[in-house]
Amino acid sequence: MDHLVFLTGRLAEPALRRVLEGLDAGLGAGLDAGPDTLPFTWEVREIGVQVAALMTAELIRRRVSAPVQAAAPVTRLIVPGRCQGDLAALSAHYGIPVERGPEELKDLPAYFRRAAQPVDLSTYRTQIFAEIVDAPRLTVAQILARAAELTADGADVIDLGSLPDTPFPHLADSVQALKAAGHRVSVDSLVAEELLAGARAGADYLLSLPPGLLWIADELPDGCTPVLIGREPGDEAGLHASIRELQRRGQPFLADPILDPLPFGLARSIVRYQRLRDAFPDAPILMGVGNVTELTEADTSGVNALLLGLAAELDVAAILTTQVSAHARRAVREADLARRVMHAAVQLQTLPKGLSDGLMTVHAKRPWPDSPEEIAATAAQVRDPNFRIQVAADGLHVYNRDGLRHATDPFTLWPQLGLGDDAGHAFYMGVELARAEIAWQLGKRYVQDQPLGWGVATSSQPGTAGRSDAACGPLSAPPPAPTTRVPRRAGAARTASRLQPTPPPATGGPTDDRPE
Repeated sequence: MDHLVFLTGRLAEPALRRVLEGLDAGLGAGLDAGPDTLPFTWEVREIGVQVAALMTAELIRRRVSAPVQAAAPVTRLIVPGRCQGDLAALSAHYGIPVERGPEELKDLPAYFRRAAQPVDLSTYRTQIFAEIVDAPRLTVAQILARAAELTADGADVIDLGSLPDTPFPHLADSVQALKAAGHRVSVDSLVAEELLAGARAGADYLLSLPPGLLWIADELPDGCTPVLIGREPGDEAGLHASIRELQRRGQPFLADPILDPLPFGLARSIVRYQRLRDAFPDAPILMGVGNVTELTEADTSGVNALLLGLAAELDVAAILTTQVSAHARRAVREADLARRVMHAAVQLQTLPKGLSDGLMTVHAKRPWPDSPEEIAATAAQVRDPNFRIQVAADGLHVYNRDGLRHATDPFTLWPQLGLGDDAGHAFYMGVELARAEIAWQLGKRYVQDQPLGWGVATSSQPGTAGRSDAACGPLSAPPPAPTTRVPRRAGAARTASRLQPTPPPATGGPTDDRPE
């Protein structure tokens, strides 16, 4: 059995012991462990520092002798999540793995749960078609630049949208340039001449062929796949007839029953998708989600989570999305993460919880790890002048050796800090208290000295990619590059069983101190 030694500081030692004793008692670890079945034994070692967050690899090397002596042979050394320095060198020095734990002690159960039940988000089944809606108005160079951005965000296919009564004389050049740059391309138009021109230029997909344009399928070169639609969104008979015809020919296709916006038939259109799946169990389906993400003024991360969840249930082969409205500017990134999460949920036969917190852009599942009473107990031990900031359900808490201050408004706290003659420190505290106030108002996790985490809504994601540096080990890995798509299987099962979900991973928590 593993024996783990946890290194910590004086302030954090009591809390660390309480959390580990809770693990011993099977209180929330989610490891199928009781008092006698925890998959490791442990001990805590306080190495003579007050603040665990200020621990460094060099400090550990000086204060912990090698080899590490303990009650049992040590198999792993766990250091604070904010410990700075080269842990690989420490591992070589001690001859055992040295690992960073989570930044917040109360996240230890989730930390060990993830280690025991790792989740693979490297695969997906649903492709993303990302539409450049104004392609006729852009130059070829501009189209290539936009395509590179969309691909970096997770798009698999670049869709060249057309505009009504707008010529697209450089359509063929655009398709050829995109293909030369390594992109897969679809041409999106209801004009026969544009569709044929795109196909001749090397497009991989044509959007879309209603029954009246089905003849174009006869003229397509090998490797060009049409997307079939009805005469209008509710024309299931026409769409189904086109599907049967191309199935009879053995010709590849995608079928799109059209997703309508709210409140103009979204529920009815979802039923159409289900009827299509029931009628054609193995037909590849495309779902255009822009009618919902673009035309609903709501945060798109949640909308995309729901839509990609539906896509996973229906085994949708591809979605078509757009980034036109400013509020939908992260739609491709959101869809990329959502498809991975939902695919993992299907594969694991679990609810989409505890797989990634990247789509929780506004609120945190566990925003306040410490109660006001616990914060007060920690504050009572502090003997130095550095300000610590923590957020609890009742507001903002600021403390140092001179006492604990509490308020819900930073302006109420300001006169109590005595920083009128220290411009640099005042600026720092202003920034941190502003972050803390936002975290309290929204119910987000606040970590002193770090940006708030906004998931896929920002380029840098604290708790994932944005926190993977030498000072702080990642709490959860960012989504991998979109390189592995799981192909559809004929007759694949699509109904998830009702199993208990794996609890979600936590994101960081309050730091012990502001580094000197």
